[in-house]
Amino acid sequence: MTNLLHIDSSITGEHSISRRLTARAAAAWRAAHPDGTVTYRDLGTDPLPHLGAAANEAKATPPEQHTPEQAAAWRLIKELVDEVKAADTILLGLPLYNFGPPSTVKAWVDHLIAPGLSVNMDTREGLLRGRDFIVVTARGGGYGEGTPREGWDHAQAWIPHGISLTGLEPRFVTAELTMAMVNPAMAELIPLAEASQAEAERAIDALWTPVAA
Repeated sequence: MTNLLHIDSSITGEHSISRRLTARAAAAWRAAHPDGTVTYRDLGTDPLPHLGAAANEAKATPPEQHTPEQAAAWRLIKELVDEVKAADTILLGLPLYNFGPPSTVKAWVDHLIAPGLSVNMDTREGLLRGRDFIVVTARGGGYGEGTPREGWDHAQAWIPHGISLTGLEPRFVTAELTMAMVNPAMAELIPLAEASQAEAERAIDALWTPVAA
């Protein structure tokens, strides 16, 4: 049975463009996989702890030698890695905050880098490879080629590198200029914003082909 791991991270609730787009993607996945299952994690409303000393030490210490704090941290690490291992497809909503990823997404990635669970430290092989990793990005401004802030989107640029040790390779669907709808100073960009979101929706709708009845 196929499984989708759907992760949201926006903190703007019903106003979130990334949430709206990942919901559309999850619906498309369900239509294409009517017998599949979905696991959902909301980093925006239920954030993970940042990687602390206990978790860092747990990664380098045999489980039988863990302190209680390290054992608790290791259980969370294993839970997060197991969620990915159980999935055929991972769908991540990734808004751009202050030119970078939400800190909760960084925490998720930091927990996933786990020797023996997601990375073979002897061969450096990523143990999560072979899964489809869809990242739906939403950014309030324009950061494309030729724009004044080209290269300022450090979320989309970072995540392929941040997750690389695990073997996961993201492919992106991006909507930009999302703030044009609510920022009067960007009103003239609304047509471009609408076109960007429409293109993102078309890309999402083409991700999976529904199974014929």
